[in-house]
Amino acid sequence: MSIGAIGRESNTGNKRRRNEDSFVVAPPLFAVADGMGGAQAGEVASKLAAAALEDTDPGTGSGVERVVELIQEANRRVYERSNADPAASGMGTTITAALVEGTTVTFGHVGDSRAYLVRDGVIEQLTEDHSLVNELMKSGKLSPEEAETHPQRSVITRALGTDPDVDVDAFVVDAQENDLFLICSDGLTTMVDDDDILELLEKHHDDLDRAAKSLVAAANRNGGEDNITVVAFTIVADRGDDTVRMPAAGSADDDTLEEPLPMSPAVETMVVPADEVEQALLVPGSPEALAAVRRDPITPAARVRLVLTMLVLLGVAAVLLVWGLLR
Repeated sequence: MSIGAIGRESNTGNKRRRNEDSFVVAPPLFAVADGMGGAQAGEVASKLAAAALEDTDPGTGSGVERVVELIQEANRRVYERSNADPAASGMGTTITAALVEGTTVTFGHVGDSRAYLVRDGVIEQLTEDHSLVNELMKSGKLSPEEAETHPQRSVITRALGTDPDVDVDAFVVDAQENDLFLICSDGLTTMVDDDDILELLEKHHDDLDRAAKSLVAAANRNGGEDNITVVAFTIVADRGDDTVRMPAAGSADDDTLEEPLPMSPAVETMVVPADEVEQALLVPGSPEALAAVRRDPITPAARVRLVLTMLVLLGVAAVLLVWGLLR
């Protein structure tokens, strides 16, 4: 079997100033990355990850080994830039990638960008969100309906670039003729439910560029609260050497980002490790919970700065207390 039709679309949405999503369409490799961080750092992170997938030789191992190697290289590049550039400190990105090889599609996944399979009129989510609300749903503390409107639904538990190594979910799907695979950022899935995604994909099955544009338009009609990126491809009967070739990588704005980045504390997507979920959300929406999750992804350098800041604050508090007692 071979790759058939391909569609892709990326859009800033209605609420964000920049598009921090990037994508790779370089058959047999496809990917979506959703960046996060202050200033332009999220955009830098996602572009670094996309470029790493595009220009890295994954070697000759199994599909899973190759995809994991690609994503680890992307993680290394984002992490090194984050630690070398103060303006990019704490940046990160999700990544969901697919490698098509014969009758199999191998996926690698970190974060909450998703992969779906549409087969015989049924849509199936292939990836599991690495997010706080998903952890809470798995533990029975949150219903799917509550998760859709939860104030911390943008908090993820895993991302590229926040640590030297990253845990990659990797798995293989046995493809069938006429399968349609969709990779997308959460700007789509938080605005459009699975049934509506399926309806639009089925309606435009023979024109995936139009399908991608329709999905983005639907997300924007429903609010467009985040950047929206969609990559879709189908599997068809083998057609020899007619493998589709498309531009390798992109985003809504393909300008390079070689200049130093302006400093900014703004972070709209946050990372909280999965083992801190209970602490972060004991009482969702409480001051303690919000204080726990409103932070940059913690790098080693950032952790040291945080400890030093806390020590200074404690010292100031102690001085004020003693001064007040002596008055």
